[in-house]
Amino acid sequence: MFPRPIQQTSLTAQWMYKLALPVALILWLLPLLGVAMTSVRPAMDLAQGNYFGIPSSFAFENYLDVFRNSDIGSYMLNSFKVTIPTVIGAVALSTMTGFALGIYKFRSNLLVFFLFVAGNFVPFQILMVPVRDLTLDLGMYNTWYGLALFHIAFQTGFCTLFMRNFIKALPFELIEAARVEGVAEWRIFWYIVLPLMRPAIAALSVLIFTFIWNDFFWATVLTTSKETQPITAGLSSLNGQWVAAWHLVSAGSIIAALPPVLMFFLMQKHFIAGLTLGAVK
Repeated sequence: MFPRPIQQTSLTAQWMYKLALPVALILWLLPLLGVAMTSVRPAMDLAQGNYFGIPSSFAFENYLDVFRNSDIGSYMLNSFKVTIPTVIGAVALSTMTGFALGIYKFRSNLLVFFLFVAGNFVPFQILMVPVRDLTLDLGMYNTWYGLALFHIAFQTGFCTLFMRNFIKALPFELIEAARVEGVAEWRIFWYIVLPLMRPAIAALSVLIFTFIWNDFFWATVLTTSKETQPITAGLSSLNGQWVAAWHLVSAGSIIAALPPVLMFFLMQKHFIAGLTLGAVK
């Protein structure tokens, strides 16, 4: 039913695996390597058509020019303004909704849970006009907090699905024992369930941080100015009206990719624990 470990296969299969693995790795990393090479390529190379060859020199000053010739610092600050409240809000709401749907048994439990799940299957493109009109009516269009509130509302469904399934896997005997001792429900949530959810909270925080930080669609739909646009939308400003500064765009893309990568490595232990907890009994 499950694939055998490569050590238990034939010698031919092992050799094919050893040959295919580096090839697949190179193909997977090729776009990233291309962006990294372009980020240190001089503008003269691009003007002469040297897009894929070895750079004539390594222009590491492109990374400084990104900050000198653009508002990338402001764009990154806007990304943090949107992403951090979204992560806190979506995870906080999902811990409570997941606790309610995972612990309490009431008549509409499954219906409410299905409503949360169904929101994940709605194509976000069809929400573009209604959401834009709603933010205009509420006076939140072209504001970072309007974008953050939308992301919180849209991501809570997925987070609830994640948290509810995690809480359902916890030993229910802990809840029953606490209730027998007369512990209040909010204390059960705060002192018993929430500490057990730390791996799930860490894993979900990394996922949501990456999703929101890399969002481009809603960043361009709900924001229009450099005072409010996140880094994904702001990178387009590095291209001039007549000339495409791909070396600066590539350098800016590398800089924009650093926060989610650093967050993943900082929380790698908790992230893997959260995703694999419960996989092996």
